[in-house]
Amino acid sequence: MSEAAVAVAPESPRRWQLSRLLIWALLIIVMGAAAYLLGWDIRGWFSNLWDTISDISAAYLVAAVALKTLQTVATAFAWFAILRYAYPSTSFRVVLACYATSVALNGFLPANIGTFVMLLMFTTIIAHATFSGILGAYVVEKIFFTLSGLFTYLYLFLSVGGSFDVKFAWVHEHPWAVAILVLGGAALIYMLVRAMWPKVVSWWDDAKEGGGILSEPRKYFVRVFCPSLLGWLASLGVMAVFLAAYDIPVSFHTLMRIAGGNSIANVTSVTPGGAGVNQAFNVASLNGITDPTTATAYSVAQQLVTTAWNIIFAIVLVTWVFGWSGGKELVQTSYVGAKDKAAEQKAARADRKAAKRAAKHA
Repeated sequence: MSEAAVAVAPESPRRWQLSRLLIWALLIIVMGAAAYLLGWDIRGWFSNLWDTISDISAAYLVAAVALKTLQTVATAFAWFAILRYAYPSTSFRVVLACYATSVALNGFLPANIGTFVMLLMFTTIIAHATFSGILGAYVVEKIFFTLSGLFTYLYLFLSVGGSFDVKFAWVHEHPWAVAILVLGGAALIYMLVRAMWPKVVSWWDDAKEGGGILSEPRKYFVRVFCPSLLGWLASLGVMAVFLAAYDIPVSFHTLMRIAGGNSIANVTSVTPGGAGVNQAFNVASLNGITDPTTATAYSVAQQLVTTAWNIIFAIVLVTWVFGWSGGKELVQTSYVGAKDKAAEQKAARADRKAAKRAAKHA
């Protein structure tokens, strides 16, 4: 019996692998049917993706995918440094898998709900982590990207010739009005900060654990700021590669125009992945540099290819780190929690507005 069992044993993994392949095939069919019923033409999406890939040189695709991967890994390392300082048991590959999942989900879910999923995944996986602490880490991680956004807008403003002479001529013409505006604005900001400060302090008392790395500026600069800068430069590199693929002149000014447009599109968009909104802003950003048809083709290609790669990269990482079953359950649980958190925030904002209206009428 033992010899027979040994002889039969090698066949068991094959049967298991075959059943897993059948489950995957059934899962793909069910997902396709669900997408069709929900109005997402998944067949058309893959057709467009294939047409886009076929139109671009393989060298450009490899370069874009490599830079996109570098962007994800570098930004995930910044997250890892923040969380590792607060929670020493944090693992880089776990953070990378969670962050890659967030990037992939934000590609086709509205309102950046993928970010909420990531925060809840961190809270679930990292020992002793609290949601308030993870929110504190999120604030610290956003410092660089807030500064990079300000740099982009400031550069675009200053790079327009005669901005100060044309747009600020009224400063010289109405000095007293300007003085009143500046002083009044400063007083208003002071009163708002004074009114909100107790709430900020109260929140930070709960969240400061996650943002502890700020207490050591040198570690923050080396482990968070520099990797974030590398990720941001890689994102500009992705844009440059796709611009070159469509023979659109590449310059720092052009990249800043697109980056600024994408930033505004992400803030104003409520569509999954900013579909349509990004294309409109990209066409506007490339006005005068190339024709609208080429600008649209560039924007669509960049969004399709990067979204597809983000999904593939996330699936591979989640399966590697958590296993297929564990990863699927973790993402599903976090997604449900993320929707609940988003609904809670929306309800809280509505309650605050209603309270203000009631107080005003009273």
